[in-house]
Amino acid sequence: MRLRQESEQWEKEHLSPFATCAVDSKGRIHREDECDVRTAFQRDRDRIIHCKAFRRLKSKTQVFIAPEGDHYRTRLTHTLEVAQISRTVARVLRLNEDLSEAIALGHDLGHTPFGHAGEAGLQLLFGRFQHNEQSLRVVDVLESLSDEHKFLGLNLTAEVREGIFGHTGSKKPQTLEGQVVRICDRVAYLNHDIEDAVRGGLLSESDLPGVVGDILGSTRSQRIDGMVKDLAETSEGKGEIVMSQRVHFATEQLRDFLFRNVYIGSEAKQEEAKVYNVLRMFFEHYLANPNALSERLGKEIPRLEHKQGVVDYIAGMSDSYAISEFQRLFLPKGWARH
Repeated sequence: MRLRQESEQWEKEHLSPFATCAVDSKGRIHREDECDVRTAFQRDRDRIIHCKAFRRLKSKTQVFIAPEGDHYRTRLTHTLEVAQISRTVARVLRLNEDLSEAIALGHDLGHTPFGHAGEAGLQLLFGRFQHNEQSLRVVDVLESLSDEHKFLGLNLTAEVREGIFGHTGSKKPQTLEGQVVRICDRVAYLNHDIEDAVRGGLLSESDLPGVVGDILGSTRSQRIDGMVKDLAETSEGKGEIVMSQRVHFATEQLRDFLFRNVYIGSEAKQEEAKVYNVLRMFFEHYLANPNALSERLGKEIPRLEHKQGVVDYIAGMSDSYAISEFQRLFLPKGWARH
């Protein structure tokens, strides 16, 4: 207990008045004894890293579906980059690095297979699906701690849960650490998606709008460095995390360019037209065969929760698992006589 209390005292003495100290957390849904060594936010970070949904991120698409090559980003490498950039910003602003890291590591746990095409497909099939809401559902309901705990979920602190939910969408996190992740998520994906698109031959650095190079720089390192410095300088001493108008404008120009030329308009996205039909076939199959879903999950799903269970199962698939499951369910097997 002394070790945790020393860490909590250090936060009180050294962090910014705008920071969220672990000892001031609003707590967990289910009461638990505190760890003797780790603060509440450090404990949340560890619970996220050790959960199954985090491990599946290594086989989930970031932008390109099943790219041929080892150096394209996945959801896992994206998550690690967001965590690194978020910790850098949190450190220079004397915010709680542990809280920002925990939020960053958990922010994309609810992402579907096949990237945003998978998310759009489940929206059409289920009526409503947002990956930030699903990420919160993962840590609140779908993941679990050891059998000795009598509740669902990872039982994370309120601040981490709010940050995961608010990393995108209309509701901005109240903590500055959550706001750091919200912006650093964009800093990370805009810059690494450029690198992946260049690697894939979809564009070159020279194709980027001139204002991007003039304001942010001409390389990934320069752009990230410039964005981080601007965030730190513009947000220092304030109760919110913001970019300067100049850097925000250039960032939005870069985002618009990538949507037109990579996220929507590129030839690499043509395969996404097939994603909806794949997910639709899964959705219809498991709706019509509840016993098959229970068999795959290893547990019974209550009848009234069956449709939500189907969505949870599909959303939790990695790209590689979804492809192998599609082959198992819908493609004929070759005949072999034994």
